[in-house]
Amino acid sequence: MEFVIVDIETTGGNPNQGGITEIAAIVSDGHKVLDKFHTLINPQRFIPNFITGLTGINQEMVESAPTFGEIAEEFYDFLKGRVFVAHNVNFDYTFIREAFKVCGLDFNVPKLCTVRLSRKAFPGLGSYGLGRICEKLSITISARHRAFGDAEATELLFRRIYQYQSEIILQSLKKGNGESFLPPHITQERYQQIPEATGVYFFHDKNGQVIYVGKALNIKSRFKSHFSGNSREKILLKSEINDITWVLTGSEFLAYLLETLEIKRIWPKYNGALKYQSSNWALFQYEDSQGFIRFQVSKNNSKIQNLLEFDSHSEAWKYIMEQTEHFELCPKLTGIQKTAMECYDHQINKCLGACCGKEKVEVYNKRAQKFIDSIQSEKGSVLIKEKGRSVNETCALLFENGILAAYGFISQEEYLENNEEILNRLERVKHIPETKYILRAFLPKIHFRNIIPL
Repeated sequence: MEFVIVDIETTGGNPNQGGITEIAAIVSDGHKVLDKFHTLINPQRFIPNFITGLTGINQEMVESAPTFGEIAEEFYDFLKGRVFVAHNVNFDYTFIREAFKVCGLDFNVPKLCTVRLSRKAFPGLGSYGLGRICEKLSITISARHRAFGDAEATELLFRRIYQYQSEIILQSLKKGNGESFLPPHITQERYQQIPEATGVYFFHDKNGQVIYVGKALNIKSRFKSHFSGNSREKILLKSEINDITWVLTGSEFLAYLLETLEIKRIWPKYNGALKYQSSNWALFQYEDSQGFIRFQVSKNNSKIQNLLEFDSHSEAWKYIMEQTEHFELCPKLTGIQKTAMECYDHQINKCLGACCGKEKVEVYNKRAQKFIDSIQSEKGSVLIKEKGRSVNETCALLFENGILAAYGFISQEEYLENNEEILNRLERVKHIPETKYILRAFLPKIHFRNIIPL
């Protein structure tokens, strides 16, 4: 039996949005290395600065690298017939499977996770992250957060488990058919019917009553993860579930929205209540003495008009940091950096110089106004187009004052002359204020052409 130990670097954490920037794969028989595969990948999209800071991979490094499509067949043959092994395997496996899917290749091989194997082989450790467990076992990682360095370390970790506790690996492979984790009332046949697609799923008890509602990018994978572990709640849920049903959504955005709607409608016994604190923090806008538009995260004040409200300071801070980078704003002028001189980003050529007189007010304020306009797009009525459940379908979402009001799916074969015809096709939903938080989280990820103010 041959195993292929894989590690990848990506532009983000979502296989439907992030792109692969590096792949490393090492073939092993459990005793020695048999073959290697390693390449940078051009993700055909922007690499965020924080990812470059973590991995060291920048845009220039991948410009001349092959795209995944260009190496897909070679890599597919390299993986075929071997057991796929990775640390936190579902991350690497899902990214690669989705990338193959885009290339028209169906990827489905047995897989093993060295996190789970390590928990069984080395119980009692405080952390099973790759860095920490390699430190405990005196395994050197030559290049942390680079694909080949992490793959080499993972191969050494896997070899350690295989040579001294091979029964753990063999047992895990036998369990891969799904029988070992399935709840007693869910058959293997029913499990195989669960789609590997994005949507909302429902667990039912013996009377057909919904006892849990969840969302997932991959419903089948998420179902399996529900029953790995021995917490009290998982044991109770496992004994009570008699069936699973699902609604496919196509997009993660709609999955989040429908999950919220269904939980508020049903209040299943195993779902914690949706709790949102009052909006104690807010984003404010003002103009300084030089005419620059500035922003500030501060405690909410009912006497002062704010741009946006947040449940926590960390949520507000994360939001303004993301938008500062997205709209190329000065971190000093958005309140992130406190300094009397130029901002630190200008010193490393990341800020265009509004903080030190090197950028004109009117030029900078145009970008600041675009940021404000993006916030205002949440208010009033807005129609958002998202991907549907297939390539020939579009999902339309209507938000009124930032809250989901209606949604529906429209075939691309249908010709609808105007937005009014689209709106007439949508299904109205109950007014659930919590959907505004979901809109706020996803709005920066949606292309502006798919956001239509009404």
